[in-house]
Amino acid sequence: MRLRGVVGGPCYLLRHHNPLIAVGDGGRTLLNNLGLNRNFSTLISDEESEMKDFNAYLDSLKNHEKSGVPKGAGTDSDDGFDLGRMKRLMQSLGNPQSKYKAIHIAGTKGKGSTAAFLSNILRAEGYSVGCYTRYYLLIRDAYRGPFSRRGSMYSVWIQIILKIGIGYCGTKILPQENDLNDSSTLSSPHIKTIRERITLGRSGDPVSAKAVNSLFQRIKVVLDQAVQLEKGHLSHFEVFTALVFNLFAEENVEIAVIEAGLGGARDATNVISSSDLAASVITTIGEEHLAALGGSLESIAIAKSGIIKHGRPVVLGGSYLPHIELILRNKASSMQSSVISVSDPKNNRSTIKGISNVFGIPCQISDIILQQCVELYDVKLRMIGWHQLQNAATATCAALCLRDQGWRISGGSIRAGLERTQLLGRSQFLTSIEAEALGLPGATILLDGAHTKESAKALADMIQITHPKAPLVFVVAMASDKDHRAFARELLAVRQPDAVLLTEVSIAGDRNRTASWSLLKDRWIEASNELGVRFCELGVNEHRESLKDRSARSDEHDMLVLSGGSLIESMKVAGEILGSRSKGRSGILVVTGSLHVVSSILSSLQR
Repeated sequence: MRLRGVVGGPCYLLRHHNPLIAVGDGGRTLLNNLGLNRNFSTLISDEESEMKDFNAYLDSLKNHEKSGVPKGAGTDSDDGFDLGRMKRLMQSLGNPQSKYKAIHIAGTKGKGSTAAFLSNILRAEGYSVGCYTRYYLLIRDAYRGPFSRRGSMYSVWIQIILKIGIGYCGTKILPQENDLNDSSTLSSPHIKTIRERITLGRSGDPVSAKAVNSLFQRIKVVLDQAVQLEKGHLSHFEVFTALVFNLFAEENVEIAVIEAGLGGARDATNVISSSDLAASVITTIGEEHLAALGGSLESIAIAKSGIIKHGRPVVLGGSYLPHIELILRNKASSMQSSVISVSDPKNNRSTIKGISNVFGIPCQISDIILQQCVELYDVKLRMIGWHQLQNAATATCAALCLRDQGWRISGGSIRAGLERTQLLGRSQFLTSIEAEALGLPGATILLDGAHTKESAKALADMIQITHPKAPLVFVVAMASDKDHRAFARELLAVRQPDAVLLTEVSIAGDRNRTASWSLLKDRWIEASNELGVRFCELGVNEHRESLKDRSARSDEHDMLVLSGGSLIESMKVAGEILGSRSKGRSGILVVTGSLHVVSSILSSLQR
């Protein structure tokens, strides 16, 4: 069923006895007409205020995401984090992580995507799943149609109506039923809260602030004692991880999908025993957090192999350099763990067949063919690129490991789970409504949190798949501890953009780890010179002045390297450049360099 004309398009209906409330673009007007002039964001703020004590508690602890990770902290050595204190904390809480089975995922890139794919496969089969991921951005299954924001409004309206005591019955009216799985959930990309690291149950909704606060108040005495026992060395991540494991136990999840934070061997999540582990997964091995993980690819592989447990299967995503794969296989052999290799062409014959558009959003048509008796044809992945196909195949192999252990996993659930998965900030195309809200009507905007050379290469390849000849502009902001020149080289090596705008954002709410725009400019210029890319370097304001002076304008064949503007200014100028260089063609604006710059864009949409 579809309804048009009530508020200008497809909408949700909330039935209050006889009155009919339509939730869509005109929702705010209807609120005013009903005398319920409330700010939607107030509801979110009200819920977050319930967590003020817990947030303050976390803020009092060491937060390495803000300050940076010490050298060698992720290695299995004297310099590594003390996993003993995490084990002591869990023991004081009754070892809640032993009350459910878990799949533990480590790797340089692809952890979050693989966790999302796998969680959704399990939910599609009907299991109650706890998923714990590293980033604040909402990571959950979502339908990203042109009115996805209305999806979030549905739940907000329910909250409003419950608050004011109106009885209701809600009906979701979905667009193009044939294009959607009936069990798909809709979500907004505009929320940013630590709670969204935790999704629960069969729906995959973020945990409520009430549940987090209630648990915190009940275990605070134990946490206080642990902090005192460890002489203040317990970190923000350790305490939060302990709360998550406890929450999963209280919510009686049937299985938990756990993403490691840093490395594996000494990570706070690595308190899962072999008897409680269903399988471990190692996605990729790359040069990120080099100093923290020992300074080499070999030391990184050793650190991440620390999640392999005795007698439990390990899924290797890859692909890896031969000597790196040997390190992982040797570790598995020493632990008597069977190995499932996703990168082995004998095992994995998955392929991309083409790109389709669903409501203007690119969708990747793929065949997922694995030797383990899975042949899924024409799977519609909302996550685009060869790397996401690999992540989907990795998650599928992990699901098949569960099936081999007696879990009920059907091919239909694998397909449904893969097709419904969309991560914010990973290959995320904004809708036309969202682009217009940013002041860029008609623009195609892609958000991708790539921040390593490997993810930059994947991003560049993905753009070539979806928009091979379109005018292209990058807006880039990064953390200071990344390889900025390698990142730039990978993007430039595949294709020369029309412009790149270099700006700054806070990293985890702080400027300590922010890379300055001047540093980024120097690295992009170095990369351009190395690759022989012609460019014209200007400040954002200089560029605008040059537009007034025809004689000062750059050659349109040169790449513009612009810097010095705020994120908002950079987005506006990027839109202007696309407009001037597109010449009637549809261009693409790509925001990248960090999940934090992506988060800034999504937060601005929320406001």
